Amino acid sequence: MRYLTAGESHGKQLTTIVEGVPAQLPLQSTDINESLLRRQKGHGRGKRMQIEKDLVDIAGGVRHGYTLGSPIALVVKNDDFKHWEDIMGEDPYDQDKDIRRTVTRPRPGHADLNGAIKYGHRDMRNILERSSARETAARVAAGAVAKSLLQHLDINIVGYVNEIAGIKAKADHQLTIQERITISEASPVRCLDQQAGEEMMTAIDQAKQEGDSIGGICEVYIEGVPAGIGSYVHYDRKLDARIAFAVQSINAFKGVEFGIGFEAARRNGSEVHDEIIWSEGTGYSRRTNNLGGFEGGMTSGMPIVVKGVMKPIPTLYKPLQSIDIATKEVFNASIERSDSCAVPAAAVVMEHVVAFELANAILEQFPNDQFPKLKQAIDQYREEVRCF
Repeated sequence: MRYLTAGESHGKQLTTIVEGVPAQLPLQSTDINESLLRRQKGHGRGKRMQIEKDLVDIAGGVRHGYTLGSPIALVVKNDDFKHWEDIMGEDPYDQDKDIRRTVTRPRPGHADLNGAIKYGHRDMRNILERSSARETAARVAAGAVAKSLLQHLDINIVGYVNEIAGIKAKADHQLTIQERITISEASPVRCLDQQAGEEMMTAIDQAKQEGDSIGGICEVYIEGVPAGIGSYVHYDRKLDARIAFAVQSINAFKGVEFGIGFEAARRNGSEVHDEIIWSEGTGYSRRTNNLGGFEGGMTSGMPIVVKGVMKPIPTLYKPLQSIDIATKEVFNASIERSDSCAVPAAAVVMEHVVAFELANAILEQFPNDQFPKLKQAIDQYREEVRCF
């Protein structure tokens, strides 16, 4: 299974083509719209989220509520394009550069300058429109298809926020996945710890008042994945590596860890590795889950726990120094609008890119032309694992 996205931040629409989804999988636009609307929520979001009301149009690959096995075409239209048609339209436009909003001043922390150098653009709007985090709406749409597949395989996934601006949520490892879903959905910052969530909102408001931005740590938690998904045979088949790649590809993400992650470097081996236990009812499991559900690039049958570090958004109301590429003059970068914190929304994006990688690994390992046969094969495999 794979997907491609196309579209610019202020363009007509975002388009996603998802290929390799089994036929006969139940799928409706409401399944995808729920995910898209979740991405737009979160304390700290800017005015853009008040303009855009992301809804998907399934333009191919689904008929009467079921996938066909052919590529699925998803379209998310940009309601604000009417205000940007002269600037972002595809037809030649010879008006004054001010009307075209030509960008020659790169913003620190963005792709502007590096992208302009790579592709030879003197107008960096050609870079920033595509490199914008707006593209993650297309990835969430693709991930929503994958998430629907996982749910029908009795695999549940949720993304939430562990930390913002150094404020850490207290971990409660006894929470069920349904409790994690319910609590995070009720929190404006998608936090499982109410007190920490309130402190996070205060920090976000303070950063906004100061014209600054703040980052944090997101966590994705998955239950229901049997042991042995992925592979140790080749580097590019290790499922944790593929998930790490997907998470790192999200805009502004700078680090990934599984389970206790970097904390493992500070402990002895006896304090890190998860002891293996067995019971007649459930089969093999682990006494702890320090490795976050992975051993040797494969799932262990324990819940998958993956964290991602998001840096503060680089678009600031507080000016940072840069250089105008047309005049080579020094200037202080400024912007019209921005989010002071997008970590809660990023948790939703992370949830969906992880869902896609997991679904893809499952489809590679089991019969994947027809969903009923896939479901049957997974159920049979679970029983084999339990009785191994």
